[in-house]
Amino acid sequence: MALQVNGAAGFSLLRWRRGGALRTRAVSPESVATTREEVEKVKLGGSDLKVTKLGIGAWSWGDTTYWNDFRWDDRKLKAAKGAFDTSIDGGITFFDTAEVYGAGVTGAVNSETLLGRFIKERQQKQPVEVAVATKFAALPWRLGRGSVLSALKDSLSRLGVSSVELYQLHWPGIWGNTGYIDGLGDAVEQGLVKAVGVSNYSERRLRDAYDQLKKRGIPLASNQVNYSLIYRLPEENGVKATCDELGITLIAYSPVAQGALTGKYTPENPPTGPRGRIYTPEVLKKLQPLVTRIAEIGQNCSKTPTQVVLNWLMAQDNVVPIPGAKNAEQAAQLAGALGWRLTEQEIEELRSLASEIKPVIGFPVEKL
Repeated sequence: MALQVNGAAGFSLLRWRRGGALRTRAVSPESVATTREEVEKVKLGGSDLKVTKLGIGAWSWGDTTYWNDFRWDDRKLKAAKGAFDTSIDGGITFFDTAEVYGAGVTGAVNSETLLGRFIKERQQKQPVEVAVATKFAALPWRLGRGSVLSALKDSLSRLGVSSVELYQLHWPGIWGNTGYIDGLGDAVEQGLVKAVGVSNYSERRLRDAYDQLKKRGIPLASNQVNYSLIYRLPEENGVKATCDELGITLIAYSPVAQGALTGKYTPENPPTGPRGRIYTPEVLKKLQPLVTRIAEIGQNCSKTPTQVVLNWLMAQDNVVPIPGAKNAEQAAQLAGALGWRLTEQEIEELRSLASEIKPVIGFPVEKL
Protein backbone atom coordinates (compact mmCIF):
# COMPACT_ATOMS: atom_id res chain seq x y z
CA MET A 1 0.00 0.00 0.00
CA ALA A 2 1.40 3.40 -1.00
CA LEU A 3 0.34 6.57 0.82
CA GLN A 4 0.41 10.09 -0.57
CA VAL A 5 -0.77 13.28 1.06
CA ASN A 6 -1.40 16.33 -1.13
CA GLY A 7 -2.74 19.57 0.33
CA ALA A 8 -5.06 21.97 -1.46
CA ALA A 9 -7.81 24.44 -0.63
CA GLY A 10 -7.89 23.66 3.08
CA PHE A 11 -8.05 19.90 2.76
CA SER A 12 -5.81 17.01 1.80
CA LEU A 13 -6.13 14.03 -0.44
CA LEU A 14 -5.06 10.79 1.16
CA ARG A 15 -4.18 8.26 -1.52
CA TRP A 16 -3.17 4.62 -1.42
CA ARG A 17 -2.98 1.75 -3.82
CA ARG A 18 -5.10 -1.38 -3.54
CA GLY A 19 -4.65 -4.04 -6.13
CA GLY A 20 -2.72 -1.63 -8.32
CA ALA A 21 -5.54 0.92 -8.45
CA LEU A 22 -5.10 4.37 -6.96
CA ARG A 23 -7.85 5.28 -4.49
CA THR A 24 -8.47 8.74 -3.06
CA ARG A 25 -10.15 10.06 0.08
CA ALA A 26 -10.55 13.67 1.12
CA VAL A 27 -9.48 14.29 4.70
CA SER A 28 -8.77 17.36 6.77
CA PRO A 29 -5.07 18.08 7.30
CA GLU A 30 -5.33 17.57 11.04
CA SER A 31 -6.76 14.09 10.56
CA VAL A 32 -3.76 12.71 8.73
CA ALA A 33 -1.89 12.33 12.01
CA THR A 34 -3.99 11.83 15.13
CA THR A 35 -2.41 13.07 18.35
CA ARG A 36 -3.82 13.94 21.75
CA GLU A 37 -4.20 17.60 20.81
CA GLU A 38 -5.85 16.84 17.47
CA VAL A 39 -8.63 14.40 18.37
CA GLU A 40 -11.89 16.02 17.36
CA LYS A 41 -14.60 16.59 19.94
CA VAL A 42 -18.34 16.58 19.38
CA LYS A 43 -21.22 18.02 21.37
CA LEU A 44 -23.45 15.52 23.11
CA GLY A 45 -26.94 16.25 21.84
CA GLY A 46 -28.21 19.74 22.59
CA SER A 47 -25.98 20.13 25.64
CA ASP A 48 -22.84 22.26 25.82
CA LEU A 49 -20.74 19.21 26.72
CA LYS A 50 -18.07 18.26 24.20
CA VAL A 51 -16.38 14.86 24.26
CA THR A 52 -13.96 13.02 22.00
CA LYS A 53 -15.64 11.28 19.07
CA LEU A 54 -14.64 7.97 20.63
CA GLY A 55 -14.80 7.06 24.31
CA ILE A 56 -13.67 4.21 26.53
CA GLY A 57 -16.10 1.91 28.32
CA ALA A 58 -14.89 0.85 31.78
CA TRP A 59 -17.35 -2.02 32.31
CA SER A 60 -14.56 -4.59 32.66
CA TRP A 61 -12.48 -2.66 35.19
CA GLY A 62 -12.80 -4.48 38.50
CA ASP A 63 -15.50 -6.87 37.25
CA THR A 64 -15.38 -10.55 38.20
CA THR A 65 -18.79 -11.76 37.02
CA TYR A 66 -18.61 -11.26 33.26
CA TRP A 67 -15.09 -10.17 32.38
CA ASN A 68 -11.59 -11.10 33.59
CA ASP A 69 -12.27 -14.85 33.90
CA PHE A 70 -13.94 -14.21 37.28
CA ARG A 71 -10.68 -12.96 38.84
CA TRP A 72 -9.25 -9.54 39.64
CA ASP A 73 -5.65 -9.10 40.72
CA ASP A 74 -2.75 -6.64 40.66
CA ARG A 75 -1.78 -7.67 37.14
CA LYS A 76 -5.22 -6.79 35.80
CA LEU A 77 -5.24 -3.58 37.82
CA LYS A 78 -1.96 -2.50 36.21
CA ALA A 79 -3.31 -3.48 32.80
CA ALA A 80 -6.43 -1.33 33.31
CA LYS A 81 -4.24 1.58 34.42
CA GLY A 82 -2.21 1.08 31.25
CA ALA A 83 -5.39 1.19 29.19
CA PHE A 84 -6.36 4.49 30.82
CA ASP A 85 -2.97 6.14 30.33
CA THR A 86 -2.62 4.92 26.76
CA SER A 87 -6.09 6.24 25.94
CA ILE A 88 -5.16 9.65 27.30
CA ASP A 89 -1.88 9.56 25.37
CA GLY A 90 -3.87 8.83 22.20
CA GLY A 91 -6.14 11.80 22.81
CA ILE A 92 -9.22 9.89 23.99
CA THR A 93 -10.46 11.57 27.16
CA PHE A 94 -14.09 10.41 27.44
CA PHE A 95 -14.64 7.52 29.88
CA ASP A 96 -17.91 5.76 30.70
CA THR A 97 -18.47 3.83 33.92
CA ALA A 98 -21.40 2.99 36.24
CA GLU A 99 -22.12 2.45 39.88
CA VAL A 100 -22.85 -1.25 39.24
CA TYR A 101 -19.60 -1.93 37.40
CA GLY A 102 -17.19 -3.73 39.69
CA ALA A 103 -17.73 -3.81 43.45
CA GLY A 104 -20.58 -5.26 45.42
CA VAL A 105 -22.28 -8.19 43.74
CA THR A 106 -20.55 -7.61 40.40
CA GLY A 107 -16.84 -7.57 41.13
CA ALA A 108 -13.76 -7.04 43.25
CA VAL A 109 -13.40 -3.27 43.13
CA ASN A 110 -15.74 -0.60 41.83
CA SER A 111 -15.01 0.69 38.33
CA GLU A 112 -15.81 4.23 39.46
CA THR A 113 -13.20 3.95 42.22
CA LEU A 114 -10.59 2.76 39.74
CA LEU A 115 -11.36 5.49 37.22
CA GLY A 116 -11.18 8.15 39.91
CA ARG A 117 -7.83 6.77 41.08
CA PHE A 118 -6.43 6.68 37.55
CA ILE A 119 -7.48 10.28 36.91
CA LYS A 120 -5.92 11.50 40.15
CA GLU A 121 -2.64 9.69 39.50
CA ARG A 122 -2.47 11.06 35.98
CA GLN A 123 -3.20 14.61 37.08
CA GLN A 124 -0.37 14.43 39.59
CA LYS A 125 1.96 14.07 36.61
CA GLN A 126 0.35 16.52 34.18
CA PRO A 127 -2.87 18.51 33.81
CA VAL A 128 -5.48 16.58 31.85
CA GLU A 129 -9.16 17.21 31.24
CA VAL A 130 -11.16 13.99 31.46
CA ALA A 131 -14.87 13.77 30.66
CA VAL A 132 -16.49 11.27 33.03
CA ALA A 133 -19.82 9.61 32.37
CA THR A 134 -21.43 7.36 34.95
CA LYS A 135 -24.85 5.81 35.46
CA PHE A 136 -27.68 5.40 37.96
CA ALA A 137 -29.00 1.87 38.50
CA ALA A 138 -32.82 1.88 38.43
CA LEU A 139 -33.17 -0.76 41.14
CA PRO A 140 -36.76 -1.61 42.18
CA TRP A 141 -36.39 -0.25 45.71
CA ARG A 142 -35.15 3.13 44.54
CA LEU A 143 -38.04 5.55 44.42
CA GLY A 144 -38.32 9.19 43.44
CA ARG A 145 -36.00 11.94 42.35
CA GLY A 146 -34.14 11.89 45.65
CA SER A 147 -32.81 8.40 44.95
CA VAL A 148 -31.07 9.72 41.82
CA LEU A 149 -29.33 12.52 43.69
CA SER A 150 -28.34 10.20 46.53
CA ALA A 151 -26.82 7.65 44.14
CA LEU A 152 -25.07 10.39 42.18
CA LYS A 153 -23.43 11.77 45.30
CA ASP A 154 -22.19 8.28 46.17
CA SER A 155 -20.74 7.97 42.67
CA LEU A 156 -19.03 11.35 43.01
CA SER A 157 -17.49 10.18 46.28
CA ARG A 158 -16.12 7.00 44.68
CA LEU A 159 -14.78 8.99 41.74
CA GLY A 160 -13.26 11.60 44.03
CA VAL A 161 -14.80 14.53 42.13
CA SER A 162 -17.36 17.23 42.85
CA SER A 163 -19.23 16.79 39.57
CA VAL A 164 -19.27 14.66 36.42
CA GLU A 165 -19.74 15.58 32.81
CA LEU A 166 -22.56 13.11 32.02
CA TYR A 167 -25.00 11.28 34.30
CA GLN A 168 -27.26 8.63 32.78
CA LEU A 169 -30.13 6.39 33.82
CA HIS A 170 -28.65 2.93 33.19
CA TRP A 171 -31.96 1.32 32.22
CA PRO A 172 -35.68 2.11 32.57
CA GLY A 173 -37.11 1.36 35.97
CA ILE A 174 -39.96 -1.04 36.56
CA TRP A 175 -41.70 2.01 37.98
CA GLY A 176 -40.80 5.55 39.00
CA ASN A 177 -39.27 6.71 35.74
CA THR A 178 -40.86 10.15 35.93
CA GLY A 179 -39.17 10.67 39.29
CA TYR A 180 -35.85 9.48 37.88
CA ILE A 181 -36.03 12.01 35.06
CA ASP A 182 -36.87 14.72 37.59
CA GLY A 183 -33.77 13.64 39.49
CA LEU A 184 -31.62 14.12 36.40
CA GLY A 185 -32.98 17.64 36.03
CA ASP A 186 -32.28 18.37 39.69
CA ALA A 187 -28.69 17.16 39.23
CA VAL A 188 -28.16 19.64 36.40
CA GLU A 189 -29.70 22.52 38.32
CA GLN A 190 -27.59 21.76 41.39
CA GLY A 191 -24.41 21.82 39.32
CA LEU A 192 -23.55 18.18 39.99
CA VAL A 193 -23.50 17.28 36.29
CA LYS A 194 -22.95 19.13 33.02
CA ALA A 195 -25.30 16.97 30.96
CA VAL A 196 -27.74 14.10 31.40
CA GLY A 197 -28.69 11.07 29.35
CA VAL A 198 -30.40 7.71 29.42
CA SER A 199 -29.40 4.19 28.45
CA ASN A 200 -31.27 1.26 26.92
CA TYR A 201 -34.29 3.47 26.29
CA SER A 202 -36.85 2.58 23.63
CA GLU A 203 -38.18 5.15 21.17
CA ARG A 204 -41.28 5.80 23.31
CA ARG A 205 -39.35 6.18 26.55
CA LEU A 206 -36.77 8.33 24.79
CA ARG A 207 -39.41 10.77 23.59
CA ASP A 208 -41.04 10.90 27.03
CA ALA A 209 -37.71 11.66 28.74
CA TYR A 210 -36.84 14.28 26.13
CA ASP A 211 -40.20 16.06 26.55
CA GLN A 212 -40.06 15.96 30.35
CA LEU A 213 -36.59 17.52 30.50
CA LYS A 214 -37.41 20.03 27.77
CA LYS A 215 -40.11 21.55 29.99
CA ARG A 216 -37.31 22.53 32.38
CA GLY A 217 -35.10 23.82 29.59
CA ILE A 218 -32.70 20.90 29.94
CA PRO A 219 -31.60 18.93 26.85
CA LEU A 220 -31.47 15.15 26.87
CA ALA A 221 -27.90 14.71 25.68
CA SER A 222 -27.63 11.01 24.92
CA ASN A 223 -29.06 7.51 24.81
CA GLN A 224 -26.52 4.75 25.34
CA VAL A 225 -27.50 1.50 23.62
CA ASN A 226 -26.05 -1.71 22.27
CA TYR A 227 -25.07 -0.91 18.69
CA SER A 228 -22.58 -2.58 16.39
CA LEU A 229 -22.19 -3.80 12.84
CA ILE A 230 -23.88 -7.08 13.81
CA TYR A 231 -26.36 -5.65 16.33
CA ARG A 232 -28.33 -2.92 14.62
CA LEU A 233 -31.56 -3.02 16.63
CA PRO A 234 -31.39 0.77 17.17
CA GLU A 235 -31.83 1.17 13.42
CA GLU A 236 -34.77 -1.24 13.36
CA ASN A 237 -36.73 -0.12 16.42
CA GLY A 238 -36.70 3.62 15.73
CA VAL A 239 -34.16 4.57 18.41
CA LYS A 240 -31.45 5.74 15.99
CA ALA A 241 -33.94 7.71 13.89
CA THR A 242 -35.43 9.32 17.01
CA CYS A 243 -31.99 10.29 18.30
CA ASP A 244 -31.23 11.92 14.94
CA GLU A 245 -34.61 13.67 14.87
CA LEU A 246 -34.43 15.08 18.39
CA GLY A 247 -30.72 15.86 18.39
CA ILE A 248 -29.80 13.21 20.96
CA THR A 249 -26.37 11.59 20.60
CA LEU A 250 -26.37 7.81 20.39
CA ILE A 251 -23.57 6.37 22.54
CA ALA A 252 -22.79 2.85 21.31
CA TYR A 253 -21.74 0.23 23.83
CA SER A 254 -20.34 -3.15 22.76
CA PRO A 255 -19.38 -1.54 19.43
CA VAL A 256 -17.03 -4.39 18.46
CA ALA A 257 -19.52 -7.02 19.70
CA GLN A 258 -17.44 -7.74 22.81
CA GLY A 259 -14.45 -8.67 20.69
CA ALA A 260 -16.27 -10.92 18.21
CA LEU A 261 -15.57 -8.53 15.31
CA THR A 262 -11.87 -8.01 16.06
CA GLY A 263 -10.65 -11.24 14.50
CA LYS A 264 -9.26 -12.39 17.85
CA TYR A 265 -11.77 -15.22 18.18
CA THR A 266 -12.41 -18.13 15.84
CA PRO A 267 -14.58 -21.26 16.01
CA GLU A 268 -11.48 -23.05 17.31
CA ASN A 269 -10.67 -20.28 19.79
CA PRO A 270 -13.90 -18.84 21.25
CA PRO A 271 -13.90 -16.31 24.11
CA THR A 272 -13.83 -17.57 27.68
CA GLY A 273 -16.36 -16.93 30.43
CA PRO A 274 -19.96 -15.86 29.77
CA ARG A 275 -19.06 -14.49 26.34
CA GLY A 276 -18.26 -18.04 25.28
CA ARG A 277 -21.90 -18.95 25.81
CA ILE A 278 -22.95 -16.11 23.49
CA TYR A 279 -20.28 -16.24 20.82
CA THR A 280 -20.19 -19.99 20.44
CA PRO A 281 -18.12 -21.81 17.79
CA GLU A 282 -21.30 -22.05 15.71
CA VAL A 283 -21.91 -18.30 15.89
CA LEU A 284 -18.26 -17.51 15.20
CA LYS A 285 -18.32 -19.75 12.16
CA LYS A 286 -21.20 -17.71 10.72
CA LEU A 287 -19.26 -14.52 11.43
CA GLN A 288 -16.13 -15.61 9.55
CA PRO A 289 -17.01 -14.18 6.08
CA LEU A 290 -17.73 -10.79 7.63
CA VAL A 291 -14.68 -10.86 9.91
CA THR A 292 -12.48 -11.86 6.96
CA ARG A 293 -13.75 -8.98 4.85
CA ILE A 294 -13.27 -6.52 7.72
CA ALA A 295 -9.64 -7.67 7.99
CA GLU A 296 -9.14 -7.30 4.22
CA ILE A 297 -10.47 -3.75 4.22
CA GLY A 298 -8.25 -2.99 7.19
CA GLN A 299 -5.16 -4.33 5.45
CA ASN A 300 -5.87 -2.17 2.41
CA CYS A 301 -6.13 0.91 4.64
CA SER A 302 -3.35 -0.05 7.08
CA LYS A 303 -5.98 -0.34 9.81
CA THR A 304 -6.86 -3.10 12.27
CA PRO A 305 -10.25 -4.83 12.24
CA THR A 306 -11.14 -3.00 15.46
CA GLN A 307 -10.42 0.35 13.81
CA VAL A 308 -12.49 -0.57 10.75
CA VAL A 309 -15.50 -1.62 12.81
CA LEU A 310 -15.40 1.51 14.96
CA ASN A 311 -15.01 3.70 11.89
CA TRP A 312 -18.06 2.05 10.35
CA LEU A 313 -20.12 3.02 13.40
CA MET A 314 -18.91 6.62 13.39
CA ALA A 315 -19.76 6.80 9.69
CA GLN A 316 -23.43 6.34 10.68
CA ASP A 317 -23.24 9.90 12.10
CA ASN A 318 -24.44 11.10 15.50
CA VAL A 319 -22.78 8.04 17.09
CA VAL A 320 -20.04 7.99 19.75
CA PRO A 321 -18.74 4.43 20.26
CA ILE A 322 -17.31 3.47 23.66
CA PRO A 323 -15.30 0.27 23.18
CA GLY A 324 -13.79 -1.37 26.22
CA ALA A 325 -10.05 -1.53 26.79
CA LYS A 326 -8.58 -3.91 29.35
CA ASN A 327 -4.93 -3.14 28.63
CA ALA A 328 -2.61 -0.70 26.88
CA GLU A 329 -2.38 -2.81 23.74
CA GLN A 330 -6.14 -2.70 23.21
CA ALA A 331 -6.31 1.00 24.02
CA ALA A 332 -3.47 1.84 21.62
CA GLN A 333 -5.58 0.71 18.67
CA LEU A 334 -8.54 2.93 19.36
CA ALA A 335 -7.23 6.34 18.31
CA GLY A 336 -6.48 4.79 14.93
CA ALA A 337 -10.21 4.60 14.26
CA LEU A 338 -10.25 8.41 14.07
CA GLY A 339 -9.09 10.82 11.40
CA TRP A 340 -10.21 8.86 8.33
CA ARG A 341 -13.37 7.36 6.88
CA LEU A 342 -14.36 4.20 5.05
CA THR A 343 -15.63 4.73 1.54
CA GLU A 344 -19.37 4.60 0.99
CA GLN A 345 -18.87 1.39 -0.97
CA GLU A 346 -17.06 -0.23 1.97
CA ILE A 347 -19.70 0.97 4.43
CA GLU A 348 -22.51 -0.55 2.39
CA GLU A 349 -20.59 -3.73 1.67
CA LEU A 350 -20.05 -4.38 5.36
CA ARG A 351 -23.68 -3.60 6.13
CA SER A 352 -24.78 -6.06 3.44
CA LEU A 353 -22.55 -8.84 4.77
CA ALA A 354 -23.66 -8.17 8.34
CA SER A 355 -27.34 -8.23 7.39
CA GLU A 356 -27.02 -11.95 6.72
CA ILE A 357 -26.14 -12.58 10.39
CA LYS A 358 -28.81 -12.87 13.06
CA PRO A 359 -28.09 -10.75 16.16
CA VAL A 360 -27.06 -12.90 19.10
CA ILE A 361 -27.52 -10.70 22.15
CA GLY A 362 -29.38 -7.68 23.43
CA PHE A 363 -30.44 -6.17 26.74
CA PRO A 364 -33.97 -7.24 27.78
CA VAL A 365 -35.06 -3.77 28.87
CA GLU A 366 -34.51 -2.41 25.34
CA LYS A 367 -38.05 -3.56 24.56
CA LEU A 368 -39.73 -2.15 27.65
